[in-house]
Amino acid sequence: MRMLVATVIVLAAAILAAAGTLRPVENGLQDLGFAMRSAPASGQIAVVEIDASSLAAIRRWPWDRAHYADVVDRLDRAGARTIAFDVDFSALSSAAGDARFARSLAAASANVVLPVFGQPASTADRRQLDALPIPQLREHVMLGSVSVQPDSTGIVRDMPVGTFNSNAPRPSLSAQLAQQSGFADQPFPIDFAVDPRTLPRHSFVAIERGEFSPEAFAGKDVVIGATAIEMGDRYAVPRHGILPGVIVQALAAETLLDGIPVRVAWPVLLLPALGLAWLILAARTRGQIIRRAGGALAAILTILHFGTIVFDMVFAVAPAVLVVLASAVFRWMRLVHAEFEQTRMIDPETGMPNRRAFEKDVPGGSENRVVVAMIDGFDAIRMVVGGSEIGGLFSRIEDRLRVSGCEGRLYRVDDRVIAWTSGLEPFEIESQLQGLAAIMRHPLEVAGRRIDARLAFGIAHDRAVSDAAHAASQVLRSGACFAYHEQAEKLAQDQQLSLMGELDEGIRRGELEVVYQPKLDLRTDRIASAEALIRWNHPIRGYLRPDTFIPLAEQADRIDDLTVFVLRRAVEDLRAWRSSSHEMKVAVNVSAALISSPAFVSRLQDFLLEEYVPRERLILEITESAAIADFDAACAALKAIRALGVSISMDDYGTGQSTLTYLKGLPLSELKIDRSFVQYAHRDQGDALLVSSTVELAHRMGLEVVAEGIEDAECLDFLRSIGCDYAQGYYIAKPMCAAGFIDMVRNKTATGLRDAA
Repeated sequence: MRMLVATVIVLAAAILAAAGTLRPVENGLQDLGFAMRSAPASGQIAVVEIDASSLAAIRRWPWDRAHYADVVDRLDRAGARTIAFDVDFSALSSAAGDARFARSLAAASANVVLPVFGQPASTADRRQLDALPIPQLREHVMLGSVSVQPDSTGIVRDMPVGTFNSNAPRPSLSAQLAQQSGFADQPFPIDFAVDPRTLPRHSFVAIERGEFSPEAFAGKDVVIGATAIEMGDRYAVPRHGILPGVIVQALAAETLLDGIPVRVAWPVLLLPALGLAWLILAARTRGQIIRRAGGALAAILTILHFGTIVFDMVFAVAPAVLVVLASAVFRWMRLVHAEFEQTRMIDPETGMPNRRAFEKDVPGGSENRVVVAMIDGFDAIRMVVGGSEIGGLFSRIEDRLRVSGCEGRLYRVDDRVIAWTSGLEPFEIESQLQGLAAIMRHPLEVAGRRIDARLAFGIAHDRAVSDAAHAASQVLRSGACFAYHEQAEKLAQDQQLSLMGELDEGIRRGELEVVYQPKLDLRTDRIASAEALIRWNHPIRGYLRPDTFIPLAEQADRIDDLTVFVLRRAVEDLRAWRSSSHEMKVAVNVSAALISSPAFVSRLQDFLLEEYVPRERLILEITESAAIADFDAACAALKAIRALGVSISMDDYGTGQSTLTYLKGLPLSELKIDRSFVQYAHRDQGDALLVSSTVELAHRMGLEVVAEGIEDAECLDFLRSIGCDYAQGYYIAKPMCAAGFIDMVRNKTATGLRDAA
């Protein structure tokens, strides 16, 4: 794309240059080059002026040619190399004067040049009439053209090396002075970098009277012509304004002293300009544009400057300059437009991408779902923290979302709504949102204030962010955690039904496996037990965590088979570990809904009574966040199981609604504090108080305490300080297969386990 734009710019510059549109620009750049190269005259070309003082001394015009004879004689005796006249001698004067002048011309040792020029016959007749010196004067001299042709603007910029006059090529007066040869009608640019004020200039009458030093003309080339204003021989030139014709001739001769300048046409620089344009168009910042365009212009002006000084070549640079400037302007406008568009895509309060950015980034027809988080009581929160701290509020919420696994860009699509897209399966999204809701129970710290910010989540299909926001608003009214919009809910249900239809086949094909997450005994710093967790290695969806499919299994009445599957695998592993002299305990999760089911309880009791089951090594973890439908029946069932020697643990303690009732009525041996309270307990005073008081309460009731969600050393040190019994989390070790678990138990200390994790 950049090369295409650069090519278009170069072609446009070429068209403008070919049409002559850039000629004024080129002239301006050349004038700038003259100013850059300003230099004094060489001193080789001397000017004898027919000035005002000469006209005043010789009161009659035209002068008798004896005056010119005297000047030729004196200059010749002074040793001048060339004596050139820019004075019209095409008409007869006095016979004596013409004869006197002719004798001086014949006697001169210097090269004498008399002028020839052409002019139109009349306004209506465009034929050229050539004016030559009278024949009497031409016999012993050379003829030099003094024709000057201004450009279309009336400014003299070029001079011919020679012209055709009277059907013969005539070298120009300036070529004769500089002793350069060339072709007739071959123009060359005059170097107006030469300062005309530095030309050696002498008054005609002073030369005639001998009032000069002969050394001033020895070996010099002299041009004689009118400089008096009343003589009218004046031309407009670049940089210097209006100059007499004889001074223009002298500057042209100065130009030719080092050779005829070569004019390099504009196409030569267009190919390098194409590369410069590509480089400028690749700039990513305004600063880069300025540096690259500035460097390119400096390079072009350097070529203009040193090309003339070093190589006597005059480059046409206007198209290349236009290419550089056009590329810079185009890229600048693109950046400005991009910045404007970027500004339109950013929420000014938070710096997050806004709804416009969401609609731009998320294509229609996407298979991903859009999820929104709506902040409950946002207006009240704004009043508390102030409008200037809203950005901090959203930043804290964004941190929580990231911790919960929300990937990709997060968008503020409304004052109180954050949106993102998710490629997770519905059950995975649900699990993620439930975990996020638990994390959001902890206050946010914004501008030194602790803010409770409940989030309600809505899920919609494709990019329907409005539908997702509507679903979230329904959640605020119902008090639930999340809700689907109608279409998304139907799709989610279809996918969940499909997944549950594959569960039995997955068990039969061996896709489900049991892994173990170690529990660290904080009293001995050794691994003493583990929690059995089920994983489904789905052939299409990959590894599925238990919290992504177990809730679906509960809804589809498949949870009992899953639970028995895990129990049997855990018992097999316990027996294998015991045979290798490793006595471990294993906790298996049992849904609270199953404890209320007489059929499952009977099946569980039958299993536990089998001879090979080491019941004293089993712990049943009952999830406290799920309500027990028939508390009395569940309590009786658990007491019967407890009587068999199986330990009972309350999982997710602190997240449910009947904590004290459960503690009082259920035959518990262990309490497991939910990670949402443990994770920040070493930093959050409220969490610290809750965890420490729970540990104290549990110990008074004769219960051991397990804290889950340990992710750093500081949290582990805190738990030790308050007397917690066991710790579980990624800082201790991640879930692993049975063989890996027992290898760690055999070979690693607690520190070693952390290294392995």
